[in-house]
Amino acid sequence: MSARQRTILSVAYPFAAVGPDAVGGAEQVLAKLESALVRRAFRSVVAAHAGATVAGELFGVTVPEGLLTPEVRMTVERSMQAAIDAATTASRVDLVHLHGIDFDRYTLPEHVPVLVTLHLPPARYPTAIWELPERYTLQCVSESQKAACPINARDRLVVIENGVPLHPADENTRRDAFALLLSRICPEKNLHTAMDAARRAGIRVVLAGKVYPYPEHLDYFAREIQPRLCDAASFVGPVGGDAKLRLLQQARCLLVPSVAEETSSLVAMEAIEAGTPVVAMRSGALPMIVEDGRTGFLVNDGAGMEAAMGRLDEIDPEVCRKVARERFGADAMVDRYIALYERLMQ
Repeated sequence: MSARQRTILSVAYPFAAVGPDAVGGAEQVLAKLESALVRRAFRSVVAAHAGATVAGELFGVTVPEGLLTPEVRMTVERSMQAAIDAATTASRVDLVHLHGIDFDRYTLPEHVPVLVTLHLPPARYPTAIWELPERYTLQCVSESQKAACPINARDRLVVIENGVPLHPADENTRRDAFALLLSRICPEKNLHTAMDAARRAGIRVVLAGKVYPYPEHLDYFAREIQPRLCDAASFVGPVGGDAKLRLLQQARCLLVPSVAEETSSLVAMEAIEAGTPVVAMRSGALPMIVEDGRTGFLVNDGAGMEAAMGRLDEIDPEVCRKVARERFGADAMVDRYIALYERLMQ
């Protein structure tokens, strides 16, 4: 008798769509993992936003249009719990992999191992997560994120760093004279500081990203971003997939002005993979991704960002691509996750 095909249930944050063209980092990682599961003969089921594109079976959650108020969030959480229940009722699930910041609010089947990827800074999660039962394995995406977790929880933490797809160098791509900002549009990403630095440096800016309908995000866009838009600073909205890759390959540099304690930075990895230097603040894991003077520059403020844009010719695109091949490949990330799945399901 042949062995039963094992089933992995991936649970996304319901307010952002999952798929190969996803904007959010957590959604990109989930999409890469679950498509690899199908290729490697696992059964993949996914509880996620109804607009998700998955390789396995989707149990979709509809998110109402308009502001994401507390009432809307509660409604969506109830819908997500229903999707999880439907997925676990439809088939025997061997492991649940949770990706959302709201993961602790869901009830899961007893005696099923649970992996939680902490995509956000530890302080963003409720303190109760550090006391979850042993069947919950908590996983960080960088050593710097692990170091920010409570000391008494670190022994139970696993680290699997993020990875990105690797592409052959496109010799036909021409660099353009613009600095790229590619980010979720919200206050902690500090995008206005980079826009001001590029203006002072005399470099055109292209801002790409999604404005989620949280009141504070909409306010930030209206107050800090819109007044700065002009011929030399354009906003193109969210981009993913091939469109994002083209922007990264064409940009003079990528600016990452975030003041959040970044747990990782897929976009910085993607830029380096494209041969594009990264000018980034020294926030969270960014100093572990950007090699100062080799794949970009690490700075402390807007003035440092402005100065670094005058040194971009010092960065060799082929060195960037070599570093990416050595450090950031998505296949290695997938291998580590699947090895962890196998261990947890024993």
